[in-house]
Amino acid sequence: MTVDLDQYAKPGKGYYLALGLEGSANKLGVGIIKHHLGQLSSTNRAEVLSNVRDTYITPPGEGFLPRDTARHHRNWVVRIIKKALVEGNVRGTDLDCICFTQGPGMGAPLQSVVIAARTLSQLWNLPLVGVNHCIGHIEMGREITGAHNPVVLYVSGGNTQVIAYSDQRYRIFGETLDIAIGNCLDRFARTLMIPNEPAPGYNIEQMAKKGKHLVSLPYTVKGMDLSMSGILANIDQIAKDLFGKAKQVKNKQLIDEETGEPITSEDLCFSLQEVLFSMLVEITERALAHVNSNQVLIVGGVGSNERLQEMMKLMIQDRKNGQIYATDERFCIDNGIMIAHAGLLSYRTGQTNDLWNTVCTQRFRTDEVFIKWRDD
Repeated sequence: MTVDLDQYAKPGKGYYLALGLEGSANKLGVGIIKHHLGQLSSTNRAEVLSNVRDTYITPPGEGFLPRDTARHHRNWVVRIIKKALVEGNVRGTDLDCICFTQGPGMGAPLQSVVIAARTLSQLWNLPLVGVNHCIGHIEMGREITGAHNPVVLYVSGGNTQVIAYSDQRYRIFGETLDIAIGNCLDRFARTLMIPNEPAPGYNIEQMAKKGKHLVSLPYTVKGMDLSMSGILANIDQIAKDLFGKAKQVKNKQLIDEETGEPITSEDLCFSLQEVLFSMLVEITERALAHVNSNQVLIVGGVGSNERLQEMMKLMIQDRKNGQIYATDERFCIDNGIMIAHAGLLSYRTGQTNDLWNTVCTQRFRTDEVFIKWRDD
């Protein structure tokens, strides 16, 4: 049975327009998307009209605090919205709905974006649609890549999950037991004082490409779940021993046993990536076997890492007709267009939020969302 996505179409209008607001972490994004009437397919793709983003960057060695991040979002949201409307050649009154990230994420930044969404809703008399951040990543990934029913690896600064669709829910098959992979990489970047611009994870990836010695680190997979806090603590201590700045303590030197060469910060970045990504590949492969799938879709900011994509591709090649799907940084990294897309799918099935029901939440599980627009 095919879900009717046009029962709420406006008479005489052959398309839908939605504006999406994303601000669950340090990236503020606004996107405008267009759906033509009918089922989305290879011949009826969603059309990205604008996808504007601004990132709150902190100095090397520092993370981003909720209060400061929220201030950044409040300072920039009006300018970003105006820019998105101009780029998309759209007026506010042309839109069908306003979509916003309802969670999960950091409380203060989320609240800043919710207030902006409510304001636009009242200004233009448009319905509001709250969107789960992860669902936005998944649906945008499916739309951009054309993946039909893949196992989803969702890897970002705040989330690490292996997901598969079943019975109108995105079910979580495995996840982190403590910190997310993006958080692990970002915190190690702070230990090494790696710059946060354009992103600490990206800078670690570039350093890892120069590494050639694999340092022994813990490998912590527990069934379908994984743990990364112990790995981070271990490599943090190694880095402090090697590169500590205390003048009264002579820094240790770690030597590669095979080559006799000293271990560098590039080697540590390389080693951390290899271990973490190997763990992700293992639990993803186990999920593929469980649901009998041969497709993997990687979403989330860490999903743009070329080494992760390469390792996942090597694994999927062993499966018959195996395919891996991933998007570039425009759609992998948090953005407003994914919120607009997922929100518009909700709107087209009659799901909207009354004003009183637009409270954001820091904890919003992926499998809490009823996927009304899918019935396959």
